[in-house]
Amino acid sequence: MMNIKRTRRDLHGVLLLDKPQGMTSNDALQKVKWLFNAKKAGHTGALDPLATGMLPICFGEATKFSQYLLDSDKRYRVIAKLGERTDTSDADGQIICTKPVKVNESQINQALTHFRGDILQVPTMFSALKYQGKPLYEYARQGIVIEREARPITVYENQFIQFDAIKNELTLEIHCSKGTYIRTIIDDLGELLGCGAHVIYLRRLQVSNYPIDKMIRLDALQNRSEKDELLMPVDSPLQGRPKITLTNAQGKDILLGRTIELENSTHAETLVRIYQGQQFIGAGVMQSNKLSPKRLISTL
Repeated sequence: MMNIKRTRRDLHGVLLLDKPQGMTSNDALQKVKWLFNAKKAGHTGALDPLATGMLPICFGEATKFSQYLLDSDKRYRVIAKLGERTDTSDADGQIICTKPVKVNESQINQALTHFRGDILQVPTMFSALKYQGKPLYEYARQGIVIEREARPITVYENQFIQFDAIKNELTLEIHCSKGTYIRTIIDDLGELLGCGAHVIYLRRLQVSNYPIDKMIRLDALQNRSEKDELLMPVDSPLQGRPKITLTNAQGKDILLGRTIELENSTHAETLVRIYQGQQFIGAGVMQSNKLSPKRLISTL
């Protein structure tokens, strides 16, 4: 029997997938792309296989603006197992150190103050950061340790939820900036407490300002006949950015790649959403009274 190749369709928008545990972000992306029969799709920042939760999938023209979701704030619920340290800082790794847990809630809350606000974090070796073209985790699997520079991150909120002293399990909710490794926060917290710790549960609750209730599980998506209505608009990765509305003539100039002058004025360089009337046409940079295109929609 001859296999008939499906014709992929043009599709534009953002799906808020609730990624299941045990699946890589790329596998989840490919599954969703197949379910929508979409030509072009990409995710906006990988979740570890252990992790679940919000994984925005951008389709078509929305992929042009996925970087702004990579750069956005995130919110997580995490459960840490105290008393055991692993080589990956999570439950998928090998236990490399075991120590008795002799901490109470007050000591934990005191330690958490070190992981709030603007801090420097040394990324884990088991990360996708690249060194000489290869992800760090490939070196880590070979037992090679690469020296990493500490990077500035911001932890806006690191909320104590509960501590189960019987199971030695600590639950936190963390709201943080881009580039934050929750596994590293937990590993560093465990070292500060003197007992070691690793992540046993991680759920991403939110990316940017996307609503939590708009997430859909993969099994629910598979069983749904009407899927396109689940998509968030193409301009949603830029939510919260200032909006500039142009006339048809101004919009045509921007779409031709020209910088235009407006009556609006800003002191600092500002990323804005650009609309030609009611139609979103892309992202631009506003400085003083000049607007320059940055990422433009090619399919209107």
